Amino acid sequence: MQGNVVLITGTSTGLGMHTALQLAANGYKVYATMRDFDKRYALLDAAVAQQVKLDVSVLDVSDIDTINACVDRVLAYEGKIDVLINNAGAGFVRNTEQASMEEIQKVLDTNFLGVVRCTKIVLPHMRQARSGHIINIGSVGGLVGQPFNELYCAAKFAVEGYTEALATYVTPAFNVKFTIVEPGGIRTEFRNNVFKQVNSSGGILEDAYKPLLESYIASGESRSSSYQSAEEVALLVAGVVAAENPPLRIRTSTWAEKFCEYKTQSDPTGLLQVDDVARNFGQQR
Repeated sequence: MQGNVVLITGTSTGLGMHTALQLAANGYKVYATMRDFDKRYALLDAAVAQQVKLDVSVLDVSDIDTINACVDRVLAYEGKIDVLINNAGAGFVRNTEQASMEEIQKVLDTNFLGVVRCTKIVLPHMRQARSGHIINIGSVGGLVGQPFNELYCAAKFAVEGYTEALATYVTPAFNVKFTIVEPGGIRTEFRNNVFKQVNSSGGILEDAYKPLLESYIASGESRSSSYQSAEEVALLVAGVVAAENPPLRIRTSTWAEKFCEYKTQSDPTGLLQVDDVARNFGQQR
């Protein structure tokens, strides 16, 4: 797989940045993208420090024009995209009653429709090549609903269904593989940004939900000991990229596996369900 072309979104910080660096170190041609190009310097400096090469460009998953422009640029240079990693996303802690419709639309747009847009643009090229792998960075929140995260979980549940459905017919017909990576907590700016978002959208409101939200936030401290580093999860993602027969879904830690066991214990990789659906709908895998 070394030398293959990888396009990854959301690489200005955290998991996206470390995944881009890890794959570049492993010999892949990495096209790292981000919405805010002014944030590119942290990634570029890290690449110099680690003595790896990668390309950094603009891609806003909410803007189809930037996706088209970026994909066209990669294809002009490389003639192919072997791996697409849909990593860009944004957390959101706010319940349904408190969230504005603008906030709700933004959560769904970034975390779900962003995945759909990028897949829509890249998939035709993989289909024509009859080769490729689309990796969607999901969450344990895509399998298990959690307090004050219903909107974020809804978006991640959508990613799960979207990816699983594609795998039932695109994989057997065109040899394009799909994987959902499902981390638990990651010690990155992602978590910090969630709590910044709570404060910026009014903080903890004085309403019936206040004691419940305070309890939720306090419980996060006890859970934080189970959080992984972005580097640890990036190593797992790199392993998925290199796998000849990757799973449909994979949790990234023992804690994440335990947290989701009621949903996953009979079919941990998701491939049994996909195979069964494919057979039922006449799609041979």
